[in-house]
Amino acid sequence: MNSSEVPTPGNRTAWTVPVAVNLCLGIVGVIPVWGLVLFAVNFPLASLGITTGSATENDGMLPWLLVLVPMWAVLLGLWIPANIRMRRKRTAAGRRYWIYSSLLVLVPTVALMVVIETVR
Repeated sequence: MNSSEVPTPGNRTAWTVPVAVNLCLGIVGVIPVWGLVLFAVNFPLASLGITTGSATENDGMLPWLLVLVPMWAVLLGLWIPANIRMRRKRTAAGRRYWIYSSLLVLVPTVALMVVIETVR
């Protein structure tokens, strides 16, 4: 275990900016992630018989791809450069940093899904 893995007060404050930025990007990413989940449920997973696709989904995959690809391009265009800049300033191992930042971006979407399911 190296010194960057030990939670010290200075190390905790060094992580506040990446956590805040990735959570904010996760809020922006709710719509692309949600769209990707809906796309997966209606097309590849429905084709495999794992889920049942929407009965009204008869337009095919092209409209989904025309919407999802630009949304993901914008999200990744914001997320990757922001994290590359922040990663250079952190002392954590590269693999660990990218795993944590990837999971932090998904937190708002997962929280929204949990809230919607509990309200139902």
